[in-house]
Order: sequence, then C-alpha cells, then structure tokens
Amino acid sequence: MDVNNLVQTVAIYALPVLFAITLHEAAHGYVARHFGDLTAHAQGRISLNPLRHIDLVGTIVLPLVILVTTIAAGTGGFLFGWAKPVPVNYSALRKPRQHMAWVAAAGPAANLAMAVLWALLLKLAVLLPENDFSVPLGLMAQAGIVVNLIFMFLNLVPILPLDGGRILASLLPHRAAWQYAKLERFGLVVLILLILPPLNLLGRVLNPLIDASDALIRAMVL
Repeated sequence: MDVNNLVQTVAIYALPVLFAITLHEAAHGYVARHFGDLTAHAQGRISLNPLRHIDLVGTIVLPLVILVTTIAAGTGGFLFGWAKPVPVNYSALRKPRQHMAWVAAAGPAANLAMAVLWALLLKLAVLLPENDFSVPLGLMAQAGIVVNLIFMFLNLVPILPLDGGRILASLLPHRAAWQYAKLERFGLVVLILLILPPLNLLGRVLNPLIDASDALIRAMVL
C-alpha cells in the first residue's frame, strides 16, 4: 500500500464525507421542526457543527476503512457511512404520513445541494492559477460532488431505515405501510449484503446514476 497515496486520499475525502453525512442529518431535523416536531431542535441537532452529528464508527471508522481497503486492493468500492440519526417524533408532525416523506427527503436534497456547491468550488479551482491551493481544492471539490451523489442515491434506495424506505412507507396504504415497516429490522443486513464486494450489487445499480448525475452537474456549472 502506498502510504502517501493513502494520506492524500484521506485528506481529500475527509471534509466532503464529514459534511455530506452530518448536514444530511441536520436537514432532517430542520424540516421536522418546520412541520411541528421540535425534538431535534430541543437536542441541539439542527446545527451546522459536524461535532453534534458525528458517530465514531459510521462517520469516521467505516468510511476510512472502506477507503483504505479500496486503495489497498486497487478496486472500486461503494463509500458507505452514517451519522447519529436525528431524532424525529413523527406523531408530533402536523400531518405525520405526508410530512414524514418531506422529512425523509430533506437529507438527500441536502446532499444534492452540497454536490452543486462543490461543483461551484470546482469551477473556482479551475479558474484560479494552478498552485498549492487550487489543485487540492479542485481534488476536494471533485470528491465532494461524488460523495454527495453517492449518499443521495444510496439514501433514496427504498429499504428501511433509509430515507427512500421512509418515503415509500409514507406513500403506501396504511396496512401495506404497517407490514412494510416490520421489515426494518432486516434492512441494515440486506443493505450490507448488497454493498459487499466482490458482487457489490447496489454499486452496479447506482454507479451509472451517480456517473450521469456527476456529468450533468459538471456540464451545468463548468
């Protein structure tokens, strides 16, 4: 393993991964407050401070392990991680079923917005003279675009407890939604099985969507 390559990769991806995960969670809390649930607000979780959202394993250890093993193996991997879930009391929402969908969609929407912001920073890096600031900025911006698109599409997969599962549950008829909710205890296991190499089935499905969205965002901004 090239240690210098590893250090550079971690340095480039650290901030994009950190903010992609934590601001995703903050967005859930903000929209929940908008629709009447003050739980996250009361616990100080509607914050741009990443320290309020970091989960040691999901935000730091797991993404770092994935990056290290990907570099060591010389293969592509599907970046995966999580922050401390923002507490949402769905019964406190003014219209629980309808508003649950908006709360769930807020996280992926935040990732899309961040992907666009990173694209604007990439444009800035391209316009600046090539130097010790613009080159790292450009690499970090490219990482930021891809990382946020990964988290956006990953969270839209209709498997509970992902946001896509929450959105689907809010759209299903009451009885079907209740039956579907009972599958949540298996969701994380299913998700891990879909991500695990060498098959990486989820990556095979989502990577074309990520690549197409990446190209579209760059074409709109650059």
